[in-house]
Parts: sequence; structure tokens; C-alpha cells
Amino acid sequence: MATTNNSKKQALGKGIRALLNNIDEEMKAPIQAAPVSSNAGASVGTIVRIPVDLIVVNPKQPRRDFDENALKELSESIALHDIIQPVTVIKLSPNKYQLISGERRWRASKMAGLKDIPAYVRPTTDDQELLELALLENLQRENLNAIEIALSYKMLMDECALTQEQVAERMKKERSTVANYLRMLKLPPDIQKAVRDGQLSMGHARSIIGLDMIDQQLYVFREVQQKGLSVRQVEQLVKDMQAGKESSDKTKQIAQKLPPAYKRIEDNMASHFSTRVKMDRKKNGKGAVVIEFYSDTDLERIMEKMGI
Repeated sequence: MATTNNSKKQALGKGIRALLNNIDEEMKAPIQAAPVSSNAGASVGTIVRIPVDLIVVNPKQPRRDFDENALKELSESIALHDIIQPVTVIKLSPNKYQLISGERRWRASKMAGLKDIPAYVRPTTDDQELLELALLENLQRENLNAIEIALSYKMLMDECALTQEQVAERMKKERSTVANYLRMLKLPPDIQKAVRDGQLSMGHARSIIGLDMIDQQLYVFREVQQKGLSVRQVEQLVKDMQAGKESSDKTKQIAQKLPPAYKRIEDNMASHFSTRVKMDRKKNGKGAVVIEFYSDTDLERIMEKMGI
């Protein structure tokens, strides 16, 4: 069984390389001037005009965000000049096609009121190869944001049972590049959304990942939003916070371990104040609570929560 799976992956790899080598030739193929009524018999390996209503989106499409203004501008251009670059589809049935790439063009064409669009009909593939084709087409051609790329890599690993090295080889990327994208998925949802919406650069996000604590990551994110910090400034801020954490960790190793009940209190306080809280309790019941802050502004925010 293992030999069969390896043979299948090798075959898929050859197919993917062929896709990248032949993609330009496919797009140069002449478009058949077939009437709409004959599209049910569209031949595989040709470019024909297919009714937009017969095309469905690919559920494994890596792109999730479509800028409405950009779509509107593209639809206006398409209304005047038609689609220059055909979309790529596979034939599911005589009256149904599934997109492999070109969803943005397909959406804009529907907005423009086009009844049919040019499409390259690719030979039907199995689910695994379809996923690889969709991801490769989009990663090679489309302007995906960093989070969409990260999700695409993760999908390849999860659904195609690939390692980071294998994904890097297929994408013609360094393994470290793939690893850096995948690390982005460990960031809090608010930060991921900011990257996805173009409000935070990948450089900023990569620096923030250097912090282990979510509250610290969110603090740096707020600093970037409020003060417009550069990537270099964020790198320095993270470095300073990491140095402070190392000092705190040494103190923590010396301190007595908190009983579970007091550890929960410490965690609840950290969650309430959105910062790091350190509680120390001695056997006689005495102790201290240390609430960290990272700037005067952050201190004011904590004081407001305290009602001071």
C-alpha cells in the first residue's frame, strides 16, 4: 500500500510540473466559436465559451477574500472588453463545470452581466490532484494575501499528506518560506484578519510571532495600529519584551509553584487586564501580585479597568 501511495504522489508531482510548464501554452489555445447551446459538449483540452450559470466554484479554492471595489472595476472593464484571460475549469457533467482558477474573473463577469465566458476545460482529475491544481494555479497566478497562502500550504499538508519539504518543493519555495507562512496561522484571529485585510504587513506579523503570550502579541498589534510602527520598530519592541520575559522566567523558576486554585485566579486576572500577571503566595497566606505593563498608555488602560 505504501508503495502505491508513493507512486501516486510521484505521478502527481509529474503532473504538477507539467501544469506549470504548459500553462502558458494552454492560455494561447484558440477559443472555439461554439454557440452557447453546444457547450454541453465542450471538448476537454479546449477553450470554449461556457454560460456563467453552468460554472460552480471550487470548494477547495484558497482565496476567501474578494475586494468589492476591485471586483467592480474589473467588471466594468470586462463589460467593455470581455475577458482577456480564460478561466480554468473541469467538466463535472454535461451541464456543470467547476472552477480551478479564475473565480475573481467569473464573479466580475456575473457582475458585468455576461451570459458566458471563455474557459479552458482541463481533463478531470481525482480530488487530491484537483486540490493541488487549484492551489498551484492560484499561488502562481493570483495575488493571494499571506493568510490565504498559509491556509493553502496547510491544506496541501493536511489533505494531501505532504510534509513542509514536499510543499516547498512543489511550490518552488524554500522550506523556511513555507514554515514562516504556516507560523502565521498561530497568531490570534484579530491579527490574522488584519493581515488578510492588508492592515498589517507580513513583516510586522512575523515579528509579533516571536512573542509566546497572546496578550503580548495583541499589545504589539495595538501599538502598530495606534502609532504606525515600522517593521524595524516592532522587531526592537519584541526584542525588549523578550528580554524582560527571560528575566521574569528566571524569577518564576525560583518562586514556589502556585496551587491550582490560585493559578486560576492568576489566569483570570491576566485575562481581565489583557496583560501578564504574576502571583506569588507563601504558605502563611501572604504574597504579592505583579501586573505587567509595556508603556504609559498601557498602564492607563489597566488603571481604567481597575477604576482608578
